[in-house]
Amino acid sequence: MSIRESGEMYLENILLLSRRQPNVRAIDIVNMTGYSKPSISRALGVLKKDGMLIVDDLGSIKLTPKGEEYALKIYERHKLLTDFFERIGVPDATAEADACRIEHVISDETVDKIREFMGGR
Repeated sequence: MSIRESGEMYLENILLLSRRQPNVRAIDIVNMTGYSKPSISRALGVLKKDGMLIVDDLGSIKLTPKGEEYALKIYERHKLLTDFFERIGVPDATAEADACRIEHVISDETVDKIREFMGGR
């Protein structure tokens, strides 16, 4: 299954929010991303259909094991790429922004080589 970049971003954001607070709701994602509530609702519906998350009767969003695994993969890529770019001298803000874009298109092979280069981080 191939998840679009936007779906990956939502999964990553849900993961980060769930680490900061006990319940994640659609409005939390709206506040974090600035996207409209209808856009968030559509995306959550697609991710729910794909088995990546569940939404309980009170509107609390939880990643499924499959969704959490996918979100962790994207988040770890993000951290690795940000660290790599900073290590080669890219300013922090640029490293963060570039990593955020590249994390969705870079191959597993290239990520593995960067991880190896960075000392297995």
